[in-house]
Amino acid sequence: MGRPKRCRRVCGEPLYRQFGPYENCGNETVTLSVDEFEVIRLIDHERKTHEQCAQQMDISRTTVTEIYENARYKLAESIVNGKPLVISGGNYRFCNGSAIHCCGRKCTKSIAGKETDNMKIAVTYENGMVFQHFGHTEQFKIYEAENGEIQNTYLADATGSGHGALAGFLTSLGIDVLICGGIGAGAQQALNAAGIRFYGGVTGNADEAVNNLLAGRLEYNANVQCSHHEHEHSCGSHSCGENKHGCGGN
Repeated sequence: MGRPKRCRRVCGEPLYRQFGPYENCGNETVTLSVDEFEVIRLIDHERKTHEQCAQQMDISRTTVTEIYENARYKLAESIVNGKPLVISGGNYRFCNGSAIHCCGRKCTKSIAGKETDNMKIAVTYENGMVFQHFGHTEQFKIYEAENGEIQNTYLADATGSGHGALAGFLTSLGIDVLICGGIGAGAQQALNAAGIRFYGGVTGNADEAVNNLLAGRLEYNANVQCSHHEHEHSCGSHSCGENKHGCGGN
């Protein structure tokens, strides 16, 4: 078993998360993680050295170089082959402003330009747990948070099924963030289009997951996939957030 990846420190979520060519070049996208975005922002936009970037993100210089090379390749793949670019997921935590090598400005937890001090979170829900099939969830638990604390919760029965209908339903509720288990590529695209930040591959108690999100320690799978939502026969288990039955994966 390899060493666990050190969580990368970032100042905040990107304000803009989707870019694409004017021409219609198909549905295949390139996904740049938030920590990859942060490395590009620090090195290419703020002109920091790899060493300075490593200090600010609390990781090694070697790791910065690896992230930077991967990120630059993804940017090239998007530009050269006309693939839409989506910034989503990653292995990161938010800076709280107290670190020695902090950026020196007010760091905020933001989602699509919105501070997480005031937001609505939806969790695919069943019997107190995170339900593992986004496209088939029958109920969401909604959490209204202010200043990092949960102020109100309620249950909302899903109207319809399938990623398009559910993304529209969440939009109608004013949801900012979704926590779920298995989630297919079509659902991810629908949520990105709706401006809803999602954390897939999450298991366990729904309340604990939301509290962990607000505390910046939610464990999730940035690369979660589940073909169950598009092809019923390809996944015969309700464990789509896990690495089996052709679902999940790192």
